[in-house]
Amino acid sequence: MSVERRTVDLSTYPDLVVIYLGMRVNAWRGLKTLLGLGPQIEKSWKAKPEGLLLHENLVFSIVPVHTGMRQYWRDFDSLEQWARSEPHRIWWQNFLRDSGGTGFWHETYFMRGGIEAIYDDMHAPIGMQKFAPTRPARGPMFSARTRVGGGGTAPAPVVSEADLYGK
Repeated sequence: MSVERRTVDLSTYPDLVVIYLGMRVNAWRGLKTLLGLGPQIEKSWKAKPEGLLLHENLVFSIVPVHTGMRQYWRDFDSLEQWARSEPHRIWWQNFLRDSGGTGFWHETYFMRGGIEAIYDDMHAPIGMQKFAPTRPARGPMFSARTRVGGGGTAPAPVVSEADLYGK
């Protein structure tokens, strides 16, 4: 029996952005953080934010507990606008004050070319960290827009670099 091969026509999505996000439990209290955030995340994507085409939940590992999601966005502007709005803005501010015993990461892939990533409190390398050099997320590496070289002006960050690093 031959394999039925299929593909997709993405010509109507020239600015498509795919983002993988993950949260790994680094300490026992991280389970509480992760379990508390799950229903909030589900509610947020079920509200159908402008530009979100698809959300899929993923499990990366059971031990350590490491879950995440894959999202498809119409364009980076939609993703970035959502990331600066509530509830995401509040989640991000809270996480950057205290990771709650978890580590967080995302990797973003752009149809027009380019990749950017961030890894926060990840105690062991994951994804591109396993083969590419890492550096502090400061200066031009602080914002997703500037990491990918997206041009334009990045909106005000959820937490400024000065506030985060105390300088």
